Amino acid sequence: MPTREQVVEMLETIQDPEVNMDIWTMGLIYAIDIENEKTIHILMTLTSPACPLGPFIQSEVTDAMRQIGFSSVEIELTFDPPWQPPEKLREALGI
Repeated sequence: MPTREQVVEMLETIQDPEVNMDIWTMGLIYAIDIENEKTIHILMTLTSPACPLGPFIQSEVTDAMRQIGFSSVEIELTFDPPWQPPEKLREALGI
């Protein structure tokens, strides 16, 4: 069964093309729930509700989770709370 660490490693490979940083470091992933060896539920957000690359990023997450063995990938989008850049990202962007 894939581990949480493997999931995080895969999420760190998925870049937000607008920011050129991985979605894990950006804090877009709110929760990871490995339900069983074949099913994972990911609660995530986007930088804004109108993010034009949202479907692309979700597709990348689904593909990455399938690469490590999940056949059922459930992605739940939420905008509550609204995304705020984490400290590490603010430092990297100089804000």
